[in-house]
Amino acid sequence: MKQMNGKGYESNPILDKLPKHLIQYIKPQNYETYSPINQAVWRYVMRKNVTYLSKVAHKSYLEGLRKTGISIDKIPNMYGMNRILKDLGWAAVAVDGFIPPAAFMEFQAYNVLVIASDIRQLENIAYTPAPDIIHEGAGHAPIIGNPEYSAYLRRFGEIGCKAISSAKDFELYEAVRHLSIIKEARGTALEEIEKAEKHIEFLQENMGEPSEMALIRNLHWWTVEYGLIGTVEDPKIYGAGLLSSIGESQWCMTDKVEKLPYSIEAARTSFDITKPQPQLFVTPDFAFLSQVLEDFANTMALRRGGLSGLQKLITSKELGTIELSTGLQVSGNFETLIEHDGKPIYFQTKGKSALAYREKELVGQDINQHETGFGSPIGRLKGINIPIEEMSPRDLKAYKIYEGEVVSLDFTGGINVTGKIVTGTRNLQGRIILITFENCKVTHKGNILFESNNELYNMAIGEEIVSAYHGPADLKSFDLLDHTLSTGSLNNDNTNLSELESYYKLIRDFREGKNTIISRTKVFQEIQLKYPSDWLLPIEIYELAVKSGEKTLTDGIKTHLETIKQKQPNLGQLIDDGLELASIEAITMA
Repeated sequence: MKQMNGKGYESNPILDKLPKHLIQYIKPQNYETYSPINQAVWRYVMRKNVTYLSKVAHKSYLEGLRKTGISIDKIPNMYGMNRILKDLGWAAVAVDGFIPPAAFMEFQAYNVLVIASDIRQLENIAYTPAPDIIHEGAGHAPIIGNPEYSAYLRRFGEIGCKAISSAKDFELYEAVRHLSIIKEARGTALEEIEKAEKHIEFLQENMGEPSEMALIRNLHWWTVEYGLIGTVEDPKIYGAGLLSSIGESQWCMTDKVEKLPYSIEAARTSFDITKPQPQLFVTPDFAFLSQVLEDFANTMALRRGGLSGLQKLITSKELGTIELSTGLQVSGNFETLIEHDGKPIYFQTKGKSALAYREKELVGQDINQHETGFGSPIGRLKGINIPIEEMSPRDLKAYKIYEGEVVSLDFTGGINVTGKIVTGTRNLQGRIILITFENCKVTHKGNILFESNNELYNMAIGEEIVSAYHGPADLKSFDLLDHTLSTGSLNNDNTNLSELESYYKLIRDFREGKNTIISRTKVFQEIQLKYPSDWLLPIEIYELAVKSGEKTLTDGIKTHLETIKQKQPNLGQLIDDGLELASIEAITMA
């Protein structure tokens, strides 16, 4: 029984676990908006890909097509596919085209495959930079049927969504998003597309030192999107970008594309989404992907923390979290730090901030309490060998760090905290993680960092920063709902193509046995007369004519297509491939 949740998509136990900030990207598939030409594009690409990929794709691809219920002949209803994916421990949702990389990866962490429900235009049938249902549905979905790869994809999502971005990452993301939209929009001037491509090229050449997100996106690109598996001498395809691209799946198998053994070095190899890839990486097996991922995670602020982790968060200008050695987590937009001997000794957030422990917000430490920011010293007290967090109740009393005491705490590096201790907060192990003061002043070498004005001051306890990552510790602490769904795809207005669409529908209905009395010859003649540059429908008619032995019709269509090839040489390979496909009696996924 369908459980509709008011947002136009069918829910299930996996989707029910999604947090609200991810749900905001989900939109209805609106299957009825797919035109007959859309369906023909899907069918052509899938017939071509399945025929070719049966020889060069990893065995999981064809097995996955069967497991996920993806049809060759028609665009999948992803919510029918969703019910099948459930048996694999996954779910699928339609999303609003390009979504932020962190959100994309976080969906993966929840075992949810995001699918851009739009489909490429006929003129972009071989390749499009825009995410579409061919790329997502026929590329990503089949491979997750492999248990080892499925585990890698989920783990990648868990780690990837914590990667820290830079402001330049966001600029590049917006530029690529813009290009994908205008390239799939009908009527976009070539000059505008070229301008957008040049802008992306400029940004890519001026990114500076790559951020964590940029590096892990490279890993994602060279594995999930453009990965090869096996040996350098005899690789197979598993990357979704290759599986869904007619042109690149053939190009990548030529000697013109260098094949390199996959390693962590792939993280330092950038890519250009607008061009065919000059090299690809080959993993020996799916398990090795997870090994490299863990090696990369060991380089991230997520696991290293420290001064560099805090600096990355400040540079990103995005909501992030640091975790101290006590387990205390501080989330906010980190603005400044003070360092001493290569270590951070003070940090400050700007705007709404929150404190948490084990990803759960501490009572009384929400964004209302810390509306203007949160700052605190970290490290050891000057001249005392034992850090505050390791002090026993007896130690704390000996150093007068006790409720009701007025203290002056000098930290290594010159931070001083003076005030009356009101209370302390401890973690599950009994270690103190937070001390609350009244009438408090915080200074650094005489400069005032904080001075209370009839307000309490909460001082974080922790000798060091053990982790720093993108996003809040507790998702419920912040309002993360900032995405507005677009009103609809730019390529769904078929007003000017109503007649051509009707011809496509006639031929489709004939093939499916819904209307067998139409004259295919007459339809072809109409196409010749009214739409002489259209090549895909003549291919579909040719396929039917070959099967019924209508030589006069097949000869006429071949002559017509040769004329198109002469006028538009760029269509030559697509037309030749279509004619070859037409001679295949039946394409199966066996």
